[in-house]
Amino acid sequence: MAAANPAKSLRDEATCSICLDYFQDPVMIIECGHNFCRACITKYWKGSDCSASCPECRQLFSWTNLKPNRQLGNIVETAKQFSLQLNNSSKLGRMCKEHQKPLTLFCKTDEILICTVCDRTKAHRSHAVVHTEEAAADYKEKLWIYLENLKKERNQIQSAKSNGAKPSQELLKQTKAKRKEIVSEFQQQQQFLKEQEQLQLSKLKDLEKEIEKKRDDYASKFVDEISYITDLIGEVEKKDKQPTNEFLQDIGSLLDRCKKGKFQYPAVPDSSDVKKRLDQFCQESTSLQISFRKVRENTLTPKGIKENVLLDPETAHPRYVVSADQKTVSWGDVRQQFPYNPKRFQRVRCILGCEGFTSGKHYWTVDVGDGDYWALGVAKESVEREEEIDLEPDEGIWAIGLYSDQYKALTSPPTLLDVEEDPTEIHVCLDYEGRTVSFYDAEDNTNLCTFQSAGFEGEKIFPFFRIVDSSTVLSLYS
Repeated sequence: MAAANPAKSLRDEATCSICLDYFQDPVMIIECGHNFCRACITKYWKGSDCSASCPECRQLFSWTNLKPNRQLGNIVETAKQFSLQLNNSSKLGRMCKEHQKPLTLFCKTDEILICTVCDRTKAHRSHAVVHTEEAAADYKEKLWIYLENLKKERNQIQSAKSNGAKPSQELLKQTKAKRKEIVSEFQQQQQFLKEQEQLQLSKLKDLEKEIEKKRDDYASKFVDEISYITDLIGEVEKKDKQPTNEFLQDIGSLLDRCKKGKFQYPAVPDSSDVKKRLDQFCQESTSLQISFRKVRENTLTPKGIKENVLLDPETAHPRYVVSADQKTVSWGDVRQQFPYNPKRFQRVRCILGCEGFTSGKHYWTVDVGDGDYWALGVAKESVEREEEIDLEPDEGIWAIGLYSDQYKALTSPPTLLDVEEDPTEIHVCLDYEGRTVSFYDAEDNTNLCTFQSAGFEGEKIFPFFRIVDSSTVLSLYS
């Protein structure tokens, strides 16, 4: 079977497998018949004593059994000449594979290059055939038309791209301008806060200096008298230790000085004016701090969706009374008799909201009034209903409460909360994905407590409420 590419086959046969180039002074290993350049095989066997292996078949033999292969050398020269002729032919033009003639004609019907012999064959005899130069001129003209059309289409696409990007560019300009505005505004706010800080501290420093001056002026009026009395005490103690004759000497003078009139205490300096100004300063400073705190907390407190929470009567402890609109729970006079319901809290005095949450951010507002004993927060759907439980995260409850005039986070043990003023309305905020439960004074958005890393574990989470006696009524805002 003829080789697909005789030129390549000939070159492969004339190529040394070590240097991958035409053989130079080819030699043959007698034992296996493989050929190599003399220099290549000698370098390959360098260091071997008397025998080595063939680089191709790995057969062992004596390295002295090399035979010059002059016939292969002649084939190499022929291959070189043939390769040179092919290169020269390719420079003159491509050759017809079938007839080995230059491809000087172009069949417009089949749109292929052919030679003069192909033109006379049956395959192309009835076809429109022209010289390659004429065909190239025709096709160049067609390509120029296509080229112009493609350029126009590219320009249209680029124009559409540019026009389509204009709205985004305009929006980006707006965001860039807004960024500059925000940076500038916050820099001004920072400067304002710094100036306010320096002003407040400066006023406080002036008041401190005035108070210290009054104190020092008042204290200085006692210094001379204290010094005089201290010296006199020392003199009397010294006189008391002297011998009789020496003791009696100048005793009258000493007694006269001891009889000196009582010290006239100076009036306590009037600080009412300074106290008034200090109280006024403290009031203004506190008001300013509250304003800053409100701005900060309103900005930093993501509350999520405001929920219209309804109380679920089916979960209510039997002593609880739920209003008709399901917005208020209070303490009943007697324990009500209900049919068994696995949802109801039988022993723990609690009640849940109707709707639970498995994702998102939510908040609702609870009016705690002036009640003495209450708790509110969130609870897992799986929280124990029939037995006594501890109200803590390990039991699936995250809540805060008021007990014995102390605000506490219901942890184990409970954590006292630092609450400056009694809140009457409380925001309960649930961030399911963030795994946090937060509580805020609804009046000024002061953070009362935040549970971090709450273990919801994919369960549905419900609003949770608790009252202990008739002193408390909890109400929900719509």
